[in-house]
Amino acid sequence: MEVINLSKQNTLLNQFLLEIRSVDIQGDRMRFRRNVERIGEIMAYEMSKDFSFSAKKVQTPLGVARVETFDNSLVVSTIFRAGLPFHNGFLNYFDKAENAFVSAYRKYKDALKFEINIEYIASPNLDGKTLIITDPMLATGSSLELVYGALLTKGTPAKVHIATVIASQVGVDYVKSCFPENTTLWCAAIDSKLNSHSYIVPGLGDAGDLAYGEKM
Repeated sequence: MEVINLSKQNTLLNQFLLEIRSVDIQGDRMRFRRNVERIGEIMAYEMSKDFSFSAKKVQTPLGVARVETFDNSLVVSTIFRAGLPFHNGFLNYFDKAENAFVSAYRKYKDALKFEINIEYIASPNLDGKTLIITDPMLATGSSLELVYGALLTKGTPAKVHIATVIASQVGVDYVKSCFPENTTLWCAAIDSKLNSHSYIVPGLGDAGDLAYGEKM
């Protein structure tokens, strides 16, 4: 598996990362959602460089131009609810893509122990397509593994891209062990550890709550 950490490049993306991490800025929900969406847009652009391209002819008012565009049949998938702004960033660029949605959440047994539950999936047929799984926070990797297993009931993609805003090194290592070799993992940043509640440190907190408000 190829792992791409975009924060190693000095680009505008790092400004959006700073703002979604900052306790002084992230409380503005609209700004938080937009910054996550912007990171999705940048990542979609970078990801498109990995696609298969071919030349097409287009009629202009003055003649015929030759333009290279990608040929991949895309399915952009996300995990409710935190993934929605990130998903939208990809759709802003991959506007003709099909979409898939999965609900996955932590069901706590006590203060520290939890299991991942999946209750809903809506997806097109995935056979032979390029599947992009968007999930802003890659903590342990266990929910991503279950979501991928659920999506495989809808077909076998030709290529898988995993897109995350912030990943833990633990999550990266776990995903590398359970996803196909031809998977590419795209991260805006990779943090070193998890705390006792399996939250990424330093991370940014709960992405779903920051985007949409605290849940009961």
